[in-house]
Amino acid sequence: MKLEGAKVVVVGMARSGVAAVELLREYGAIVRAVDQKPVEGSEVGLQTESAFADADLIVLSPGVPADHADLSAARQRGVKIIGDLELASWFLKGEIIGITGANGKTTTTALTGHILKASGIAAQVGGNIGTPPASMVATSRADQLNVLELSSFQLETTESFRAHIGAALNVTPDHLDRHYTIENYAEAKARLFVNQTPGDFAVLNHDDAITRAYASRTKATAVWFSSTHEVSPGAYLEDSRILLNAQPLMEAHEVPLRGTHNIENTMAAAAMAHLAGATHAQIRSAVMTFPGVEHRLEFVRERNGVSWYNDSKATNVDAALKAVAAFPGGLWIILGGKDKNSDYRPLAAPLREKAHAALLIGAAAEKIRAQLSGEVRMIACRTLGAAVQEARARAASGDTVLLAPACASFDQFDNYEHRGREFKRLVGEL
Repeated sequence: MKLEGAKVVVVGMARSGVAAVELLREYGAIVRAVDQKPVEGSEVGLQTESAFADADLIVLSPGVPADHADLSAARQRGVKIIGDLELASWFLKGEIIGITGANGKTTTTALTGHILKASGIAAQVGGNIGTPPASMVATSRADQLNVLELSSFQLETTESFRAHIGAALNVTPDHLDRHYTIENYAEAKARLFVNQTPGDFAVLNHDDAITRAYASRTKATAVWFSSTHEVSPGAYLEDSRILLNAQPLMEAHEVPLRGTHNIENTMAAAAMAHLAGATHAQIRSAVMTFPGVEHRLEFVRERNGVSWYNDSKATNVDAALKAVAAFPGGLWIILGGKDKNSDYRPLAAPLREKAHAALLIGAAAEKIRAQLSGEVRMIACRTLGAAVQEARARAASGDTVLLAPACASFDQFDNYEHRGREFKRLVGEL
């Protein structure tokens, strides 16, 4: 689409929206920025149906639902509606590595970028992690890879977007307040693979039925990873070793991240890095120096024999389950926040086995209490600060206090980063 002189409305003025506005103006578009909460004295207008009346193109930030009622009239007129990822992909130089999944995509994206850079392979990292795709256009080069973490919100509004290497780590119920059904959620993730060509690669979790089925949705070559059995081509766990294309890569204990799910993330990253040109030796060396990701099973401190961990990015039930599985027991787990139409009952058995109690915070506390009643001791705390104080008073040496909320953060915090930083501040002040 020719952008010069086109009237474009960008919806949602968080980081991604601001980056889209800047990119569009650089290519000569006449841009109107709108938001549900316009900033007084700024050029941002109010998001209403009339704001789209003369639009030639509408660009949605990831936080704006594609089925928003304000867009219906424009859609009926045939106005093209895309997301910021689709827009950025029109101009990004260099091949794209795209990584999606309900859980693990931030760690896997950061680890893939770390391996590539440590192996001397030019790459920049962004997407749903850190730098918005539109902000990466200016620093993109034909000889440099773009490693992108991609959410369902970004993928659902793509049309021509194509990743040379696409990875789906897992698909479990998440964002059902937005996608309504697991089928819709899985379909949004599948957008990563539909435009791939026979020269591209789809790195897929063979242990997950939904991601395994994506192989039939793409023309790309399927490359697998599995923590339960041998796969080819790809990476798998055999006893205590990780093998890549049937050749030993490293010992599982050499991965500096807790939990089987992080072994899976490592195998996915290794497979992608190998496809991009990294050797087995380079991958092993880089994995062993990976510092981890903030707010992902992040060790905060030990105090009086009690370990404190920040997994604020565990914003859904499956992520919280993976966090619990990474510890042998003795847990005081902080649960709650903004509900995403989630079912918390899968937490019952592992918490009954491993947790002293669940410390409940936020708007979802009563729903969690109702669904886990009789399964685990629950303590109403309401706020994160109260939960930290409760855990400090009750935890004994050898116990672990784990923030793994299984909920979004928007009831009491700006985002999961804000929640995680506040947790670390509170723990640091004990």
